[in-house]
Amino acid sequence: MASGIAQIRKSVLTLALPVTVSSLLQRTEGIVAVFLVGGLGAIPIAAVGLGQLLAFMATTLVSGLSVGSNVIIAQLWGAKRHREAGEAARHFLGLSIAVSLGLAILGILVNRVAMELLGAEDRVIELALPYSTIVFLVIPFTVLLQVLSSILQGTGDTRTPMYAMIVVNLLHVLISNPLVYGTWGLPALGVKGAAIAVGLAEGVGVAYLWWSCRPLFTPSSHRRVEFVRTLWQVGAPVSGERVVQQAGILIYTKLVLLSGTVAYAAHQVGLSIESLSFLPGYGFAIAAATMVGQSIGAGKYTRAKLENWEANRLAIVIMASMGIVFFFFPYLLLRAFTTDEAVIELGTVFLKIVALLQIPLALTMVLAGSLRGAGDTRFIMGATIVGMWGVRVPMALVVTLWLHLSV
Repeated sequence: MASGIAQIRKSVLTLALPVTVSSLLQRTEGIVAVFLVGGLGAIPIAAVGLGQLLAFMATTLVSGLSVGSNVIIAQLWGAKRHREAGEAARHFLGLSIAVSLGLAILGILVNRVAMELLGAEDRVIELALPYSTIVFLVIPFTVLLQVLSSILQGTGDTRTPMYAMIVVNLLHVLISNPLVYGTWGLPALGVKGAAIAVGLAEGVGVAYLWWSCRPLFTPSSHRRVEFVRTLWQVGAPVSGERVVQQAGILIYTKLVLLSGTVAYAAHQVGLSIESLSFLPGYGFAIAAATMVGQSIGAGKYTRAKLENWEANRLAIVIMASMGIVFFFFPYLLLRAFTTDEAVIELGTVFLKIVALLQIPLALTMVLAGSLRGAGDTRFIMGATIVGMWGVRVPMALVVTLWLHLSV
């Protein structure tokens, strides 16, 4: 039994570590953008943060595509139905292209209205609008990067998506500074340059993943409606869950913006730092989803349970350790992003609060991953509705509008 647990632990780590690195690198794109404009002041930080929020909200609408692709491919792969997995992957890719193009058009049309509804200041909107427009133009790359990575992860290949994100981030870091500040003879594009750098880097990443996926894609002489139907059954609750969550975050962001631009900038920098702890949790969640999905596809239900608990245990250890760093060294972390003392003061409080929440966050992320691997995405949607709209939003409204407390 002990040797079996050790083997499962090794498998979890083998899958989770590349996903964690990939997630870290994917998140690094946003962190680098905030970091680069940090020297321009609180307003550019808020502008980039606002643009990233709208883009993230848009991608949540299609999050079911990536999660559903991962779950279905994992279960088919675990059942040794490799040809069907390749056909499904080809169907999911075509659907992702069509949906992401529609998302790009919608985002460009409504981004200013969304910023105004959030209550952002006019000078923040003027900076955020060109950034957001470019981000929406290249959002098909963002969607395809996620879906292609999910397809490969479903087969147990977590290394290729990691290599893709290494390429994306190296290119992003290389070209961001020249585009933002105008070095190497390039014009200083400021916030707009940060968005262009993201688009160029992600485009290269998509090309790399597409080339890597070619052997997997199985030609199909006809459309397999059952693939799309199954993707809808698994993915629709995921998209619903994310939409419900992001709608709540919109209200929450609106309340933070009521406290002013400095408060929002502190919140954004704090989130960028806290996201470093999300990444191991996300890595273990994907590992749990892949392993549980493959085990269930193979009919190995006891092994699926053991994989779930081992992923939870490892995530708790790592995220609790990061919580200790957040609690005792917030000033050093914040100084890496900004020299604005007002932002640092508020950000310190933020990091100390989230430090205390790392263990429940780890459990939430990995248990959700295991349930997705099992195909049970409806329960997660229900839990998200209760957590966001039954607890977070009502409490935020009470303390802000009734008790008049600060951010």
